[in-house]
Amino acid sequence: MPQTKTSIQLIRELVEFDTTSRNSNLELIEYIKGYLEDFGLRSELVYDATGKKANLFATIGANDIGGVALSGHTDVVPVDGQNWFTDPYQISESDNRLYGRGTSDMKSFIAICLAKVPQIIDLNLETPIHFAFSYDEEIGCVGVRTLLRELANRKNKPRSCIIGEPTGMRVVRSHKGKISRSCSIHGLESHSGLAHIGVNAVEAAAEIIAFLKREAREFKNNGPFDEEFSPSYTTVHTGLVRGGTALNIVPKFCEFEAEIRHLPNDDPDEVWNRMHQFIESEILPEMQAVFPEARIEWKELSVIPALATSDDDLLHVAQELSNTSGTACVSFGTEGGLFEEIGIPSVVCGPGHIDQAHKPNEFIEIAQVQKCEAFIDNLLEHLE
Repeated sequence: MPQTKTSIQLIRELVEFDTTSRNSNLELIEYIKGYLEDFGLRSELVYDATGKKANLFATIGANDIGGVALSGHTDVVPVDGQNWFTDPYQISESDNRLYGRGTSDMKSFIAICLAKVPQIIDLNLETPIHFAFSYDEEIGCVGVRTLLRELANRKNKPRSCIIGEPTGMRVVRSHKGKISRSCSIHGLESHSGLAHIGVNAVEAAAEIIAFLKREAREFKNNGPFDEEFSPSYTTVHTGLVRGGTALNIVPKFCEFEAEIRHLPNDDPDEVWNRMHQFIESEILPEMQAVFPEARIEWKELSVIPALATSDDDLLHVAQELSNTSGTACVSFGTEGGLFEEIGIPSVVCGPGHIDQAHKPNEFIEIAQVQKCEAFIDNLLEHLE
């Protein structure tokens, strides 16, 4: 029998892998695969197009019936430019907290799942437990889509899914959706003293960004509202702008990135449609009157569907397992909506807190690890 490891031991080991989304996650995936092989378990790897990243799917128990999936992402956000007082890839323990990149978001959940493997095997459950560990969640839930395409048409796909994103072990039934896009504006360069013969790409971008800000203000002031979310309305946000070369040159190029985080019942396409109508009627005609080749191009960066858990029984059971009453709605996105799209009802419930995620000196409280361990113990008892 292989040596068993505690959750905290495994958290220490998983954090040591730098799985920032720009990097390969294969060393971590191979580690998990080897760990499971030591217990006689087979893993299925689903790679990206480059072969440098992979999802892992593994089953404990019968693989001819549905079961429960425990899902998490293996990638983490960068530490670049952040002021860490410890090595972010070495766990530092202080005041009953574990500090390190990914402790809260969300390697601790994966480690706890792995630590429970011997217990799950010993129980010999009729209902299987599946592990679904993805790549590139942090850059738009990219990786899990390749795994879900594999699972979608299987008769034995999981009947339900628990996604261990950091919720403080509260059960989350719903979250906002997100659509992000980049915009490239191509104008005409000229000397700023002859601005009338140029087409200012930065100013065109500014007008579009101002339009999006008006949309954001409209949602904030007039809704629609859902008070279970914070904020209680759809948000529109421009987060990055690049353009221009010098003050005395009319800029020929500008690009920016914007996102919409929408309530589950809001249609974000309505915002984009209004914006495109504004561009077609107000911005492009003025640009092309000076320079007919002027253009504005859009590229989709990410689409994360909103989550609205479709199974009331799953919600009820999850609350019992977590020893909490009531459920929550959150404004951050997860892979849950994608599982729901292929017919796998999902909830979000995991250790740690989202307000610790992505920050320098990210940490998880050991008490949160223990609560998650108890949650999985309760799940296994429920399935016996």
